[in-house]
Amino acid sequence: MAKRKYYVVWEGRSTGIFDSWAECLTMVQGYNGAKYKSFATREEACEAYRREYWDVVKGVPKVTKTAPENLPQGIAVDAACSGNPGRMEYRGVSTSTGKELFHQGIFEDSTNNIGEFLAIVHGLSYLKANNIDCPLYSDSMSAISWVRNKKCKTKLLPTDKNAKSFELIARAERWLQTNEYSTRIIKWDTEHWGEIPADFGRK
Repeated sequence: MAKRKYYVVWEGRSTGIFDSWAECLTMVQGYNGAKYKSFATREEACEAYRREYWDVVKGVPKVTKTAPENLPQGIAVDAACSGNPGRMEYRGVSTSTGKELFHQGIFEDSTNNIGEFLAIVHGLSYLKANNIDCPLYSDSMSAISWVRNKKCKTKLLPTDKNAKSFELIARAERWLQTNEYSTRIIKWDTEHWGEIPADFGRK
């Protein structure tokens, strides 16, 4: 009897961990640039899915990193998107407790950059509404730049499927144009601190 394997798909029609080759094949066959690999146990597959594909296939060991103890506590925001464009969601998490403070999505036919932008603005609005003075962390320089310029510079074109995303973009841009805030937006240093606490664990 063949030993069971588990399959991780980093790039395909859908990404994730699949319990059979038949399921994996459906996601990668005929998909340009598909990235996938089999593992002997689900635990190995889960660990691999949290990492970059090329690190896994090249055998680069995982390095555990932690943010400095003196890092100011705040809100970390992040987005995830299955496909590009694809199904997007975003959230904000307390860096001190790990508690999820807000979570929006799923939004169809959207992008990760849009999610990162919306997450920052949602975080700024959340902090202002609750009169909280703390930093906001994002690992996306593009989204941070868009927020500073008060404009989401996505190249994605509006469709019926992504109408909700563009509605939220317009609302976020209006908020930036009509509100003042003192919140420090800090780039999360993934290289030295590890994954941002709001990460969805899909890499």
